[in-house]
Amino acid sequence: MSNVEVDPAELRCAPGEQVPEVEVLAPRDVPLGGPRAMTVRRTLPQRSRTLIGAWCFADHYGPDDVAETGGMDVAPHPHTGLQTVSWLFSGEIEHRDSLGTHAYVRPGELNLMTGGRGISHSEVSTGRTTVLHGVQLWVALPAEHRLTEPGFQHHVPRPVRDGGAGISVFLGTLAGVTSPVPAFTPLLGAEIVLAPRATVTLAVDPAFEHGLLVDQGPVRLAGTLLRPAELGYACPGRDTLTLTNESDTSARTALLGGTPFEEEIVMWWNFIGRSHADIAEAREAWMAGDRFGEVSGYDGDRLPAPGLPTVALKPRGRVR
Repeated sequence: MSNVEVDPAELRCAPGEQVPEVEVLAPRDVPLGGPRAMTVRRTLPQRSRTLIGAWCFADHYGPDDVAETGGMDVAPHPHTGLQTVSWLFSGEIEHRDSLGTHAYVRPGELNLMTGGRGISHSEVSTGRTTVLHGVQLWVALPAEHRLTEPGFQHHVPRPVRDGGAGISVFLGTLAGVTSPVPAFTPLLGAEIVLAPRATVTLAVDPAFEHGLLVDQGPVRLAGTLLRPAELGYACPGRDTLTLTNESDTSARTALLGGTPFEEEIVMWWNFIGRSHADIAEAREAWMAGDRFGEVSGYDGDRLPAPGLPTVALKPRGRVR
């Protein structure tokens, strides 16, 4: 998915902030554009916290009636220095990219695209979709792999049960399941569905920091109540996480984790670099039609890049 904010923010962390045991991050609404634009709820990045492990971007959307909004129609746009992770709860999205990939994003199936040195793609909800609902996530690539070859991977995880929880692990390891999809830094990504009033305690890597995004809830994380669309952050040092469904219906969450990403990055529009010059170079290449290839099969023009801000973009890092 493209970051289509007209004026993409250069977001910076505030050093030295006092962080609670579980930090609650509220989303902000971002329209994707068009006269009947669907709106996404963005919890990463924001000023109080911009990274959870290498996870650097989280959009949560739906349930969205496509008869009212027109669904998703994101024209060809570029990515570099990152990976995109697409995970749906309902609906179907058609993916085309400059590698020639033509694939579909469906509920319970992982589509992971590596931008690396440069890739472009389009995303359009299909005619079979009546309700569109899911998350779009980005992962920052470490400097040594930032310009790796672009790629695309598809994986259908096998759901497992742990007490009152159904767990689908799409990246990393949880509940005795390890995803076969490799990552460039240690990561965890999983959908967790909790039965009504269920509690589950999960063994996790104490070297990881974690974020729990609530889709349906409320859900209590380590004693802190999280409402739908909120993301709870838990710092490293825990070897278990306890989740409790506080409702009489099923609750659904996405658990993200990873070792703290210690590099500073510049993230602007759909690019991740290490300096303003990296971003300016990527933007110039996109506008010139270089480096990012062509997407075949999309009916329409590609997205132009916004203008760069008048002041230099500055690197930012995780909150300590």
